[in-house]
Amino acid sequence: MRKEFLRKDQGHTDYSDFLISGGFSAMPIRVILADDQDLYREEIGRLLQDQPDIEVIDKALDKFEAVEKVRAAQPDVVLLDLAMPPKDGLGTLTLIRQVSPASRMIVLARDEKGVQIDQVLNAGALGYIVKGAHQEELFEAVRTVARGAFYISTDVQCAVLTSYLESARPRPRRHYSYNKLTDREKQVFQLLVKGKSRTQIGELLFISAKTVDKHRANISKKIGITSPAQMVLYAIRNELIESS
Repeated sequence: MRKEFLRKDQGHTDYSDFLISGGFSAMPIRVILADDQDLYREEIGRLLQDQPDIEVIDKALDKFEAVEKVRAAQPDVVLLDLAMPPKDGLGTLTLIRQVSPASRMIVLARDEKGVQIDQVLNAGALGYIVKGAHQEELFEAVRTVARGAFYISTDVQCAVLTSYLESARPRPRRHYSYNKLTDREKQVFQLLVKGKSRTQIGELLFISAKTVDKHRANISKKIGITSPAQMVLYAIRNELIESS
């Protein structure tokens, strides 16, 4: 049976603002969970299903099964453990994008030293979270990715980015297009690549969410980047991420 919700604020698009109700009906976030560890899969599936705005519509035990179930169900979000058999690296992400382009993907990493985040984002995932993360962070990741924003686990974000920079060690090169940004746009850029939402950025910089959107549009135009994932990659490759 599908879940039904009552929206607290008709102008707010955050899934977390839905409550179970017999009133106003809206679609829950439809999730497929793909993981070969039985205990983890069942426990996480139960926790997700207990959320009023999330519905676990299916589970998969390996990557082949995951691709077929995603093809059939066309879910909103796919939670995928890349360490599952077969060991085909990031190929499964590419296949899922092909069979269900609208599905947003979250990679479940077994530790922060796994697949490099730039490879995950390049392959089409919007989320990267370690399995040991707190359940509330998992819920936030699903809701964030469902609305088209990227999510990197806060516990491992710095570790993953630092690991990438230390292993690749590219020569610092400030891309000339970044220097076209105003000081305020650079502030917004830094907060965006650190995973802050438009509301959080507005509160930190004492500006409205609409002003944040305007700055984000200007940033995209000046540096030629349209998606959050591309913005993160741009920041990593040009060593633009400033320490907090």
